[in-house]
Amino acid sequence: MTDVAEPTRASRLRTVLEARHSAWTAPLLLWLGSRALSTLLLGTLWWVATANGWPFASYRRDASFWTFSGSWDASFYRTIAEHGYPATVPVDTAGHVLPNAWAFLPVFPWLARVVQPLVGGSFWVAGVVVATLAGAGACVVLYRLVRAVRDDRAARWATALFAFAPTGFLLQVAYAESLFLLLLFGALLALVRHRYWLVAPLGLVAAFTKPGVLALAVALAVHLVVRWLRDGPAFRWRDRVAVVVSGLVVAAAGLAWPVVASAVTGRFGAYLDTELSWWVGFVGRQHFVPLTPWFTMAGTWLGPAGVVLVVLVLAGAVWFWCRRDVRALGVDVVSFTAAYALYLVAVFLPQQSLPRLLMPTAPLLGADVFVGTRRRAVTWLVVGVCLQPVAIVLLWFLGYP
Repeated sequence: MTDVAEPTRASRLRTVLEARHSAWTAPLLLWLGSRALSTLLLGTLWWVATANGWPFASYRRDASFWTFSGSWDASFYRTIAEHGYPATVPVDTAGHVLPNAWAFLPVFPWLARVVQPLVGGSFWVAGVVVATLAGAGACVVLYRLVRAVRDDRAARWATALFAFAPTGFLLQVAYAESLFLLLLFGALLALVRHRYWLVAPLGLVAAFTKPGVLALAVALAVHLVVRWLRDGPAFRWRDRVAVVVSGLVVAAAGLAWPVVASAVTGRFGAYLDTELSWWVGFVGRQHFVPLTPWFTMAGTWLGPAGVVLVVLVLAGAVWFWCRRDVRALGVDVVSFTAAYALYLVAVFLPQQSLPRLLMPTAPLLGADVFVGTRRRAVTWLVVGVCLQPVAIVLLWFLGYP
């Protein structure tokens, strides 16, 4: 009996070790390959632009590849890291709030500031290091998340599509995206695995990294209702309490930054007014009304046809989330991604940064519509790789992501 049992234990142990090895090596190899591609594309475009004297859309006096990797919003993160937030909100001569650092949350720049002494004191280098390492973590956690709701094959392809996506270069520039994704995917994985007390701290830190974490609170609420109805007494009271407490913590954290901004500056609505200051160039000065920004943007630029277009886009989104292969990802992934998309519709003015802001919906890449067959997955991968240099030129040189 012993001779039979021992090989069984050994095989089980080997299976566990192989699974753990795969959970690290597969996503990290995909991350390394994608970083080689993104670095090559960014470096080539930076070299060509420098050699030919092309003006960069985001100007730096000390032009280098590091400062090039810290374009656009990274300037505000640098300000926060080195000088903090303004005690008063800057305004123009008419009293209108101007774009300022209060639109950006503190975790990423503060972490970059901690790293700065280790890399020679440069925020640009520190920001790229933090973002790149966080991007590696985001790939690993996304892989594990999709594997938890699908299988190894879907997880590998979903991670590949995420890392090689048109916006994949943002996983290594001095933006907060990759850190936010790492925290968000980690919280969602904890929810899927029913490790409810882990959701709260991850969601709390994510809430002060980038906006959008309220979608996680919605996912917790949906999870609570579904498990309560489905499992009944098997859904233990201590787990119910953990879900409720985590949901309340995440929701409170997601609503906290506007309160902080108002308290520090002494101006009620300081955060909202700051966000609206970026709208002026697109739709003029507006009063914020939830669920109207997409219609406002489309109506301003396209008239009645734009409003019809938004309705069609929203109808298409509902159809997409109702697909059987999307619903197969499980209630947690579906509820979170749908709630996050609804958040974007409710508060965000759609413009060129929309592709970047859609990155938290990456768990949907595990659906069959993207990875159902090898040919389909390869096609999406090729599309992502081909569009990445286009995205870099359009967003990094001409506009801002």
